Amino acid sequence: MLYLDHAATSPVRPEVLAAMQPYLTTVYGNPASHHTAGEAAAEALEDARARVAHVLGMRRGDVVFTSGGTEANNLAVKGLVLGALSSGRRHVVVSPIEHESILESAAFLARFHDVEVTALDVGPDGRVTTEALAAALRDDTALVALGHANNEIGTVQDVEALAAVARARGVPLHLDAVQSAGWLPLRDLGADAVSIAGHKLGAPKGTGALAVRGRLPLEPLLHGGGQERGRRSGTADVAGAVGLATALDLAEREREVAGARIGAATGRFIAEVLRRVPEAALTGDPVRRLPATASFTIAGVSGEAVLLELERRGVISSSGSACAAGSDEPSHVLLACGVDPAVAQTSVRFTFGRAPLPDDAPERLAALVAASVDAVRG
Repeated sequence: MLYLDHAATSPVRPEVLAAMQPYLTTVYGNPASHHTAGEAAAEALEDARARVAHVLGMRRGDVVFTSGGTEANNLAVKGLVLGALSSGRRHVVVSPIEHESILESAAFLARFHDVEVTALDVGPDGRVTTEALAAALRDDTALVALGHANNEIGTVQDVEALAAVARARGVPLHLDAVQSAGWLPLRDLGADAVSIAGHKLGAPKGTGALAVRGRLPLEPLLHGGGQERGRRSGTADVAGAVGLATALDLAEREREVAGARIGAATGRFIAEVLRRVPEAALTGDPVRRLPATASFTIAGVSGEAVLLELERRGVISSSGSACAAGSDEPSHVLLACGVDPAVAQTSVRFTFGRAPLPDDAPERLAALVAASVDAVRG
């Protein structure tokens, strides 16, 4: 079975399990406890924090460990906007292709805190322009929250340019880097807050982090004993933090080589699918995209039927985001990019991992896609 849904989740790496094992067995103290066992756990926690901060280009004290990308995005959007309300800022800028954790957090603020939300238009490729962002910013804008790379179509935003626009108006930028971590450089992008999730990198599900610059007021979502410098109360998951830091370290070390290798294979796969399946259309930006993501609409067939046929032939892929649980509605990302709702429901997404593929894998996989489409079309 060939697993091509790494954007949904990846297997835990053996090196990560090995790094976590001591903190699940012998080094089990509570890091907030003032005794030898607790101090050993606290030392591991702070080492993990420093390693994550280094990759993200932040300070160690900026990093808050979370239960994953959804919590990190909720903490960033709700926490930073609530922290700015006392200064009179109650306007948030997002794009309509963001992950649900950003969109729903913004919607929550609008419902319960009278915050106004502006959703920027995107082009057919899913790109946000600097002109659109500049036009949307106001004196009372508290936050811009955007994804570095889209989880469904793989489009990569020009973050440095967008950050410069926000910075010129004194508005913090939160960057959802859940999909880009391990594939793209994250340092020196100009973001004031960055979220990541461990299970996209080879760490367990339930691990993640938000790095947010310490000068920004951040209202916590979880209140209690004041752990994580008062930004997220609760007993820290030391093993999870160590696993996240180890997976991020490994992915960062491998990033350039793996990205070039997988990107070349993905490019060949895309070209072959478009050649073999005339009805297929690539979604997202054809150039500025994640190296491991290939997503298509295939007009005239059911995307779900194609996925089932592919799985019967030994290929596991998806129709898009795994986070809109139970939804059979067309992708909000594709609709925002101007795709017709009926065509949007034909989407299929293939996301590769970091492991090397056989030389002929792109061509063989494209042949399986074509055969599956033919079988569904009958």
